[in-house]
Amino acid sequence: MATEPLRGALSLRTFFSFPHPVNEYAARSVAAMVSALALVTILADIRWLTFVIAYGFLARVLTGPKASLMGQLATKVIAPKILKRSRAVAGPPKQFAQAVGLIFSITSIILIYGLGLVGAAYAVLGVLVLFAGLEAFASFCMGCFVFGYLMRWGLIPAEICQRCNDITLGNATSQS
Repeated sequence: MATEPLRGALSLRTFFSFPHPVNEYAARSVAAMVSALALVTILADIRWLTFVIAYGFLARVLTGPKASLMGQLATKVIAPKILKRSRAVAGPPKQFAQAVGLIFSITSIILIYGLGLVGAAYAVLGVLVLFAGLEAFASFCMGCFVFGYLMRWGLIPAEICQRCNDITLGNATSQS
């Protein structure tokens, strides 16, 4: 009846949402996979993999891990069953980091297929390998670092800042 469209709209809204908080170990697992895939793209000169990388970032920006194979693998298998670790961190900085990765991967696609600048595209992907590697292996998220400065400078809305502060103060209410 009248509630059916609303129920469908709510499930669509739930699908197209980024989790908050997120499991840091799942995020680091995704970063390791991104770093490896981007490195393989460069070293094996498999240019079409830039589309796979870009899709992954787009899926994670829009839905968190829900529409991302890497995200699903990290949240359902690697973090809980292999690493058996969980640590809640704020979702908004991780979503911002995924958006930055999307920009890098789309830039690579434009450089390769639009401008024929494969070397420049691989340089951009190389930066992605570095940043994803830092997240995966040193627990340093460059996107989160930049996000922190954007918060301090007042460029991130106060309500998002409060959500992030709730996680750092231990007030997390959900785990994804």
